[in-house]
Amino acid sequence: MQNLIRSMKKLFITAAIILSMGAVASAQRYCVIDTKYILESIPEYKESQSKLDAIAEQWQKEIDAKFQEVDKMYKSYQAEQVMLTEELKHKREDEIVAKEKDAKDLQRKRFGYEGDLFKKREELVKPIQDRIYNAVQKLSASRMYDFVLDKAGGATLIFFDPKLDKSEEILKALGVKK
Repeated sequence: MQNLIRSMKKLFITAAIILSMGAVASAQRYCVIDTKYILESIPEYKESQSKLDAIAEQWQKEIDAKFQEVDKMYKSYQAEQVMLTEELKHKREDEIVAKEKDAKDLQRKRFGYEGDLFKKREELVKPIQDRIYNAVQKLSASRMYDFVLDKAGGATLIFFDPKLDKSEEILKALGVKK
């Protein structure tokens, strides 16, 4: 009986909290935007993305060439291994390991966390993202939105009323014509 009373109290308290949160949420104003759609509608972003893709492709070819060189050295070593002295074996193995380390270091430098590609993306894309953020801030202030949801950001947005989507207004504020 005591457990039943405790369970009912918990249920009552939970229901009260949910109802009070609903009352607070209904007083808040919000809108929805799609930053992916906004970015893809901005010609500068498409240019920046193309530049980044070209740079990444060039760097990947450079890295692939280094790994192919390592592979070639290893195959040559395997073919000649039986004829080499222990000292020469160690020297060749060290050369192969060093070459592979160089290739991995270059790969990390170009594509790793905060690597060259990350920095280049910041240089080319961040100014565009900042402009979008400023446009969203201005829209939010002028319309007195309490918060803005981004349906492109991976947040789970099960349903929204399309009239809440202000992506077109952000594009208009940025001067992008569709």
